[in-house]
Amino acid sequence: MSKPTHVVVHPLVLLSVVDHYNRVGCSNNKRVVGMLLGEVDKDGKVDVTNSYALPFDEDNRNEIWFLDHNYHERMYAMFKKVNIKEVVVGWYSTGPKIRPTDTAIHEVVRRYAPNGEPAFVVVDAKPKELGIPTKAYITVEEVSEDGSETKKTFKHIGSSIDALEAEEVGVEHLLRDVKDASVSTLTTNINDKISALESLTSHIKEIEEYLTKVVSGEYSMNHQIIFQLQDIFNLMPNLNIDNLVKAFAVKTNDMYLVLYLSSLIRSVIALHNLINNQITNKQAEAKAFESEKEKETEKEDVENLKSKLEENKKKEINNNNNNNNNNNEK
Repeated sequence: MSKPTHVVVHPLVLLSVVDHYNRVGCSNNKRVVGMLLGEVDKDGKVDVTNSYALPFDEDNRNEIWFLDHNYHERMYAMFKKVNIKEVVVGWYSTGPKIRPTDTAIHEVVRRYAPNGEPAFVVVDAKPKELGIPTKAYITVEEVSEDGSETKKTFKHIGSSIDALEAEEVGVEHLLRDVKDASVSTLTTNINDKISALESLTSHIKEIEEYLTKVVSGEYSMNHQIIFQLQDIFNLMPNLNIDNLVKAFAVKTNDMYLVLYLSSLIRSVIALHNLINNQITNKQAEAKAFESEKEKETEKEDVENLKSKLEENKKKEINNNNNNNNNNNEK
């Protein structure tokens, strides 16, 4: 079989790796390691459909590691009874980066891979940026600059995530519970763009760090990487063209014109609402003043009526007294 050229990881494998990391490595902040099962076609496309965890421990300071081969052989025999088409196509690690002991582990896994060249997949169990959380590698012979010795190093190959129809249904049910329906589409789009810019910034910093170490002599120059970087720079647009500068200026001016008009309209609406509030308040004050005035006039009328009634009573009393006096004199 040909060497792996592309690795396709299924959602079931990602869920299994994340579960393995949460059970074992999350508490002590260590990476976990496991085997990848699947099929390899004649074009070198690796289809990873299943996986299982392996007992693994390492000492990063002394570069000492332990991998339980007996456990792997027993697990692989049981998986083979379930699906004989699934073979060992590689191994995974939660990295999140390549470590010096990975080449030795890769050579051990090579003995169990039928095609002789396993794939190494680094799965980021806690991704901090938007993108595919997998990176795939194979080993290649690299000759030193003086040509005196060769050593095996990892070469990056393409990776993607694909799912069967049954897996898509299961993933949709999981995302239905995770998706926040209260977040608007505009907010989601803005967050996606921010995540994309953060991812671009991290990749640019990674390129800068690599080039700095190459210049300082810490890393040997890899001509293939340099050629790819040159292709990236050649694809970048030339921003010094007058037509492009004018187009950017026109686009920017149109956007700022819309922002200016929207701000102006918002100010006019706010001023209009303020005037309406003042008019409403004055009308309410006038109504309250009229109601108070009516109440005062009603009180005055009642008091006048009371005073007239008292005067009438006094007059009646005086008339009665006068009549009684006249009768007594007769």
